[in-house]
Formats: sequence, C-alpha cells, structure tokens
Amino acid sequence: MATEREQAEVDLQKVSDAFSALRKKARELGIKDAQLAKISAVKSLKKKRVTCLVLTSVLVGLLGVLFGVCLLLCQQGVLTQESLYRFAQNYVLDFDMEKDMCLFPYPEIILDMFRPPVNCSVCKDVHIVDRVSSLTKEDFVRKYAYTARPVVITDGAKDWTAPQYFSFNYFKSIYGPESPVMTEDERCQFFGYQTNFRSLGEVFNMSEKDANMEGKPWYIGWSNCDPSAANELRRHYKIPYFLPDTSESSKTDWLFMGSPGYGAHLHIDAVGNPSWQAQIKGTKKWTLEPPPECAHVCDPKLEVTVNPGEIIVLDTNKWFHQTDILGKEMSITIGSEYD
Repeated sequence: MATEREQAEVDLQKVSDAFSALRKKARELGIKDAQLAKISAVKSLKKKRVTCLVLTSVLVGLLGVLFGVCLLLCQQGVLTQESLYRFAQNYVLDFDMEKDMCLFPYPEIILDMFRPPVNCSVCKDVHIVDRVSSLTKEDFVRKYAYTARPVVITDGAKDWTAPQYFSFNYFKSIYGPESPVMTEDERCQFFGYQTNFRSLGEVFNMSEKDANMEGKPWYIGWSNCDPSAANELRRHYKIPYFLPDTSESSKTDWLFMGSPGYGAHLHIDAVGNPSWQAQIKGTKKWTLEPPPECAHVCDPKLEVTVNPGEIIVLDTNKWFHQTDILGKEMSITIGSEYD
C-alpha cells in the first residue's frame, strides 16, 4: 500500500500532467491575437476592461497558494524537496509570459519576475564599455557578438546617408494614413514612455512647437512594421559592416526619437536576440546595470555616451538599460536584432 507521501506525490504528478496537457492543447490551436480580438466575447471583455494585470494577479495568486501548500507539505515530510523542485521547474518556471496570448500586454514588473536568470559570467569581468573602430567580423564574433559584452563601434554607421534624411518631418512623410504604424495596431509596437502618446499617428499630430523642441519634452519608440516604409528607410542605412556573414538582422527595424532631457527608463527586454542601435542624430547616454542575481559579482553600473555615427551593440535581454538624451539636438536612432 502506498504511503501518504507517495500518494501525495502521485496526486501532484497527475495534476501536473493534466495542467501540462491542457497548456499544450491550447498552444496547438494556433489562435492568433488578431483572430482572437474579433471574437465577440473578447470584445465584451475589453469593454469591461478585463486586463492582463487582473488575469496575471489571479494567476500569480493561485500559483503562490499552490506553491505555499507544497512548501507546507514538504516541511511536514509529506513531499520531498526533489518533487517540489521538479514541479516548480517544469510547471511554474516554464510559464512563458512573453509568448502566451493575452488581451493586453503584461506589465514589465511581471515579465521581470518570470524572466530566466542570467549567467553572471556575461558581466563579471566587464568594467567599462569598450569603444572600438575598424572592427573585423572575426573580432566582433570572438569578443562581442554572442558574449553579451557591450561595445560601441565608433565608425559603425560610416557611409550611411541616414543623417542627411532622418528627421521628424521625414518620418512623418513616409507613413500614409492607412499605415499600421500610425494606429494602435496589434501588429506593431509603440512605446510612449513618459508621454501620453498612444500611437505614432498621435506623435505626428503634436503641435509644431513641441515637434521643434520648443515646448514639452518627449521621447517615443516604435517598430517599423510597414514594408513600404522599411524599404524607404533602408535606402539610407545598411547592415553594420562588422556583423558576420552568417548573421541575419531582423526584418523589423526599431526607431527611437525624442528631445533632450528625456529617454527610456531603466528596464530589461524580452526579445529573441542581441541587438545593435545606431545613433543617427543627437547624443545619448546609456546606463547599464546587471540583473539583481549578478549584483554580488558584477559592477553595479556602467555608463557610456553614444555620439552621432556610432553604434552600440548590447544584449538587452541580459542588461538592464536606461537612456538619456544629452545636448540640444533631437536624438534619432535605428536598430535591429541579429542572430
């Protein structure tokens, strides 16, 4: 006859298997966000303002209660530590926040809670952000490409015509009114940061005084999901010369633009790969911090200034980063991920 402990472990495994099978089946359905948004029930939920914050709070609460019960059973000798760890690893830590569907984006604080821990070797011996030029592809791969060591390539954007073209009015001219970039389209991402802007269309409708940096400061970013605009942009820049021939940049460009005194708050990303970001106009200070689990072995903070024509390469999935626009000129940057 099975002991109380053995029966508890069997029951726990059955619940875990059922939960795993349910999640797998849901993923196999392949329902996209755009399709989900058309369902009347989902529209009704949106009207009732049921957000992911509420859903996440319920989920985290339930997981917390479940984990607390398991801890209590472990302390009383009903469950072993090994079975508790196995459950947490397979069914809690494996919960993929940034990939699971949701009606609204998850708050950054929730994503940070569930991000995988970083191997602290990526920052242990990094005390400054290197500044280099004439970087060969071989040296880039050996030192920086996949080591998460940040670097600024001072001649990274040489021979680009982007500085002569990129501006507030230029961007405004390449997007038509029907462009998905101009609206709150789920295919695109828009970052309003400390502003009240909800789309690029609202940005381009700001007052001339604000657009000329004579009024309220602002800073925004967006993913360029408009193919025709992407082709126009790529006339004025190219894949950085130091990227290896076997590497491919993402087809989605990221652009950031804003006035002095503003920038992006301290955060960490949840993207697929490392990325490069070219400073087209203006000057930007980057502040880098290691993740909390590496605070005991890595420098607490690194700072580097990126000037026009320079490119910073950074694994934003591993480094917390903040940007601040310096000087008096509008800052414009463009970048992409690479594999």
